[in-house]
Formats: sequence, C-alpha cells, structure tokens
Amino acid sequence: MKKKHVPPSIRETAFNCPHCGALTSQVWFKTFVQTIADSGIPFIPDASFVEKVHNHPDLQPEHKERWLQTINERIKGLVFLDEHESACYSRTEAVNLSISRCFNCKKLAVWIYDRLLFPPELHGEEPNIDIPDDILLDYEEARSILNLSHRGAAALLRLAIQKLCKYLGESGNNINDDIASLVRKGLSPIIQKSLDVVRVVGNEAVHPGIIDLRDDRDTASKLFRLVNLIAEQMISHPKHVNDMYEGLVPESKKKQIEKRDAKKP
Repeated sequence: MKKKHVPPSIRETAFNCPHCGALTSQVWFKTFVQTIADSGIPFIPDASFVEKVHNHPDLQPEHKERWLQTINERIKGLVFLDEHESACYSRTEAVNLSISRCFNCKKLAVWIYDRLLFPPELHGEEPNIDIPDDILLDYEEARSILNLSHRGAAALLRLAIQKLCKYLGESGNNINDDIASLVRKGLSPIIQKSLDVVRVVGNEAVHPGIIDLRDDRDTASKLFRLVNLIAEQMISHPKHVNDMYEGLVPESKKKQIEKRDAKKP
C-alpha cells in the first residue's frame, strides 16, 4: 500500500517534514522581535570567532562546549531555538512570519504568510549521512538550486568533490590526481570512469566551483550520485566495518590480531 503523503502546509498540524520527510505532527510558533541594541547588526560568527572561543582562557569547559555547539549550528545556516537566561518579553509580533517544528527531527521550518521559506525545496539525491558538515552545506545548496540553475548546482558539486578529496587526505588541488590516488587506496575504479563521463576530470575539465556552460541537469544528477559514492566507499564502509570489529571481536582476539599484524613479513 502506498504511504500517505501530506505536503507541508501552514493549514495543517501534521505533514511530511521538509527536513526529514517523516509524516508527523508539527508544533507551530508565533515570532516576536526585539531590536538589536549592542552592535546594531545580526551576529554572524566565522572561523576566526570559533578560534577565539576555543582559545578563550576564562571560559569554563561546559560553557565553552555550549558556545561552540551553538556557534556551529549558526554557521550551518540552520534555524533553531536558543533559550536565553536573561531574556525580556517582547510585545512586538512579526506578523505573517511563522515557525513550525517537526516532532520527529525537531528541526524548524520558516514560513512567510502561507509559503515555506526555509528549508528550500530540495531536489537531487539525498546526501550520505557521513558527509562532513562543511561539504554537506555545498551539497544541500546544490539541491536547493538544481531546478533554478543546473550549472550552478554542478559547480557546487565539483567543489564538494574537491573538498571531499581533501578531507580524505588528498591535496585538493587537482580532482583528477586526487581521485586516482583514492582509487589506489581502495576507491572503485568505476568512479574514476564516471567522473570522466561527466567531465569532472580530463583536459576539458573546469576548476571546481566554476560554471561550465555545457552542464545540464543530467550532469548535476550524476555528480550528486558521485559525491555519495565516494563518501559511501571511503567513509561509511570503513566506519561500519570498524564498528562491527569493535562490537563483535573479543579483546583477547584483538590482541592476537594486533600481535599478528605487528610481525614483520
């Protein structure tokens, strides 16, 4: 039997979440505003601010951890609720600006009047869950603009592939060389051929993040798949094997294996 699908709507208290896709109840919030008095502009943290928090000598470890967690959520571009210890009540409501929260994943959606503003409608293959956060941002942005710009989405995905190669220990300077190195480390050679098919590598390649006028929706769709294939083979699969090894192999056997592997050939 086909599962029921309820598209997100401001007139519903349960629908398929635009974040996780689950058909579940939604909690609705009004929004109230308060003037930014200190700096006069919104707080947008960057990498240098994160470094300052890391190195701050007077912050207690528990406070530092909470700060960094909140800052990382901000940098991801996510909308979330953050309770303040000394908050004042605002009587000024932002009319026609509503927020819904999914019961399943707890993530927030932002609405203007009856239109879903955030998260943007996403297309293309869903990302591998083990893709690092900074690469995931590029991947999800590519999904959000696929229908608007196939070329822009493909450029972002090439950038994601470049970052993924660098994350896996490669130089990040030349995708062709990086993928060839990953193949030697265990990446399927089929992926190398697939990359050639979509003109990521070779003499006709453009630099990652640069628009290629020949890109179309099919090219972008293949690039979504390639990012996931690389992440699956080089991150997820080793992670799953290691988890099985740690969970199933007794400590006595592990020591025997370590002793065996330490022997010179």
